[in-house]
Amino acid sequence: MTDFSYGVARKLKQKREIDLLFQKGKWQTCGNVRIITLNLTDRAQEDFNCENPKVGVSVSKRLYKRAVDRNRIKRLLRECYRLNKDAFSARFGESSLSMLFWVSKEKPTGLEAVMRDFQKLCAPK
Repeated sequence: MTDFSYGVARKLKQKREIDLLFQKGKWQTCGNVRIITLNLTDRAQEDFNCENPKVGVSVSKRLYKRAVDRNRIKRLLRECYRLNKDAFSARFGESSLSMLFWVSKEKPTGLEAVMRDFQKLCAPK
């Protein structure tokens, strides 16, 4: 049975990890969801080990001035990740750092719209 939690061990929070991700990560876009990811099993980094995937979520303040809108989109992105962790790990690796972004000016209509783009992003190549 799948574990549907999104605990502290799976959250990308440390500045050092985020800086490494932006320096050496690869970008991909599918619909309105963009991801930057770094698989640590393929590209081992010194003084870095990660047992499970770590994921962060970000929404541009430039596109969404109101915090209510940004927080809603971030909740939707986290929920998509939580429900599709297995597909995400299979696609991007068991030991990876990733950050999800919403890149459209239009607000998502609901979880289904975000989920469609997220599942396309996690589909095998």
